[in-house]
Amino acid sequence: MYRILIAVDGSPHTDRTIEAVADLARTQAKFEVDLVHVLAPMLLGDMAPTLVQQVNDNLRTEQTVLLETMAALARSHGLTVRHTHATVGNPAVEIANIARDSGAHQIAMGTHGRGALGSLFMGSVAQAVVHHAGVPVLLVK
Repeated sequence: MYRILIAVDGSPHTDRTIEAVADLARTQAKFEVDLVHVLAPMLLGDMAPTLVQQVNDNLRTEQTVLLETMAALARSHGLTVRHTHATVGNPAVEIANIARDSGAHQIAMGTHGRGALGSLFMGSVAQAVVHHAGVPVLLVK
């Protein structure tokens, strides 16, 4: 069974990535996907512990809703969604690790297409995933 891990962030780039993977799926007899969303750790400074917990709970709820929404979109395009993964950490490292641990044959993700100058100042998760991944990475603009 061919498996692709799709990194999702809720942007239009994610929608296009799911569409591109669905197009690929039409050429494979046995095909399934996993979805991953990674929350980057937040530094909340001197916030009261109860407020920190409330913020974290809200972010986790939003993450769950995002993954459910993206899974529904993937299914509407005819994809079989095997698992969703919600995690916190360095997005590129987490995506590469989940791809490895889940047995993914490929990673697919959208790129915001900021170009070299934008990536220099803002970093590029896609670029870092390519660096860390042990499998091919499909970037969709």
